Amino acid sequence: MTSTAENLAHAPAVLTTKDLCKQYPMGEITVHALKNVDFELRESEMTVLLGASGSGKSTLLNIVGGLDVATSGSVIYHGRNLSDFSNRELTEYRRFHVGFVFQFYNLISSLTAKENVALVTDIASDPMQPEEALELVGLSERVDHFPSQLSGGEQQRVAIARAIAKRPSILLCDEPTGALDAETGKLVLSVLDQVNCETNTTTAIITHNASIGALGDVVVRMRSGEIAERIENESRASVDDIEW
Repeated sequence: MTSTAENLAHAPAVLTTKDLCKQYPMGEITVHALKNVDFELRESEMTVLLGASGSGKSTLLNIVGGLDVATSGSVIYHGRNLSDFSNRELTEYRRFHVGFVFQFYNLISSLTAKENVALVTDIASDPMQPEEALELVGLSERVDHFPSQLSGGEQQRVAIARAIAKRPSILLCDEPTGALDAETGKLVLSVLDQVNCETNTTTAIITHNASIGALGDVVVRMRSGEIAERIENESRASVDDIEW
């Protein structure tokens, strides 16, 4: 068991959205991917976003992470609206303040684990050493291995190390266990839980697996582009208690 919602109840918001909308034209119709979404990520806590495919959770994280822009509404990060950022400021926001972990690992096959992490640390302002980040995810003995020499779970842990090595304010994880079997997925979740607790990095995890919600301080359920429910857990479950 890790931190509790009670401990984080008064944690300040790192990022908030207000009336966030995202629309896509599709032929003669307009798809409403997000509809007036009010959302927040609070300092040091872990938020789990649940919802079926097409519920809007990935769209929300892409906008929060500066990878996409909203049709209307606001995203406020430490008091500043992302829509007011210049292209340079938005690039710096993604580079220095946000870490991304996706379902597929996006490692460069010709680089070792250490070199893949160094791609980020070489451009960050106050990074961890690649070896430090890899040690945090339990890969100290695999730093010189290439992706082809690593299992899927190990590759995902390299991707997590790469994301956290720049010491981001926010870590955004989109289906980080989606390509993994149950045992390996639990290992990756335990690494994300450990990173959140040891580094106090504000973390959001997207998943379709409702049982993973027990790991979060906050669970947000999305449906049809809207937030259907927001729950604060009294305590966070252990990864071992998750039913796959």
